[in-house]
Amino acid sequence: MSHPILFKWKHFQPEIILLNVRWYCRYALSYRDLE
Repeated sequence: MSHPILFKWKHFQPEIILLNVRWYCRYALSYRDLE
């Protein structure tokens, strides 16, 4: 049962990282504009 879960996580990890990077860039830019 743990194998499909690990496979799912490995499959979704790149997407999650991309989302985090995208959000980080967006907040960094907005934070820079506020200053």
